[in-house]
Amino acid sequence: MFPEEPLLSPGKSATARYRESQKVTWVSVVVNIGLTLAQIGFGWVAHAQSLVADGFHSLSDLVADLMVLLANYHSRGPADERHPYGHHRIETAASLVLGLLLAVTGAAILWSAGVRLQHLGDVPPIAPIALWVALAALVAKESLFRYMLAVAEKLRSPMLVANAWHARSDAASSLVVAVGLGGSLLGYRFLDPVAAIIVGFLILRMGLKFSYEAIQELVDTALTDDEIERIRNTLRDTPGVIGMHELRTRRMAHQVLADAHIQVDARISVSEGHQIAEKARKRVLQQHPEVLDVLVHIDSEEDTDHDLKVANINLPERKILLNHLGALLGLEVSQVEKTLLHYLGNRVEAEIFLPQEICFDRAQVQRIERNLAEHLAGDPYFSAVSLNCRIAPK
Repeated sequence: MFPEEPLLSPGKSATARYRESQKVTWVSVVVNIGLTLAQIGFGWVAHAQSLVADGFHSLSDLVADLMVLLANYHSRGPADERHPYGHHRIETAASLVLGLLLAVTGAAILWSAGVRLQHLGDVPPIAPIALWVALAALVAKESLFRYMLAVAEKLRSPMLVANAWHARSDAASSLVVAVGLGGSLLGYRFLDPVAAIIVGFLILRMGLKFSYEAIQELVDTALTDDEIERIRNTLRDTPGVIGMHELRTRRMAHQVLADAHIQVDARISVSEGHQIAEKARKRVLQQHPEVLDVLVHIDSEEDTDHDLKVANINLPERKILLNHLGALLGLEVSQVEKTLLHYLGNRVEAEIFLPQEICFDRAQVQRIERNLAEHLAGDPYFSAVSLNCRIAPK
């Protein structure tokens, strides 16, 4: 949607975005106030109904500008308890409303042009000053559009892009009025409604396009395949990540939220897995400035198979497994120094750390090994059990 331009530096991005958004919108407010007064005033004096209508079109831009100012003010607010991801979606909602406003404006131009075509004889003669006002409005609106679009693309704000194109729609409307007034002055009264129909259709199409894009964001549509693949590659290249099987993304105004499932070695500690996850998250945030946040979930294996997930979840909790394991070993749970459980597939692997008093008792160790050899093969929970002796130094 936006050209590949460098974003504002992270240190000043939020403040700079707000200030530039406010500045460009206030410029639009001032221009539209002047155009509204000039078009309606001169149109009324010159008996140019199309110029008066275009003045009310400029007035609709004022409403849009006020909406942008309001959305900018609220969207910059920090995350809070009720909005843990911030308020950026306010921009999206404003873009949707502006898109609908464009669509309504285009439909109104189509309707008005159709009515004028049916009543060409009722169009009153106009004064030449109306044409000069229409041309001045055209230049002002086109200049405003180019300025607003340049700022919107630098800030990568869909809301400001929508508002810029709203200014272009008003410029198109002024072009229609200028052509219509020029044609009326030359005696070709049909040129005004014909041009209005063409431009009205373009404005309607533009408004529907912006509304559709805003709705796509509001229903959490994912990024493009290329954008997703770039984030996926960043996660895969993180040291310690041995696989990846899920990445979900969604836009929030000019930024992106993502959550990913990465696979690490099944037998590393929880703290090491957490460390890998934090490194993966940090790499994404550093290499993809558009990403606001990414939630990284650690998996010990490929678990996209639904039946496998269900089997893993249905395994007993740790307390039950430890009691069952104690029965296999012929030991009380309290006699084992430490137990590590690895949930793999639909079974569990256990690493048993025996205290040194048991390790020094060779007969007891052999008895434990015989118990495991006799009962482990048909056990419903454990697929493997390893015994380790922890010899503490004196």
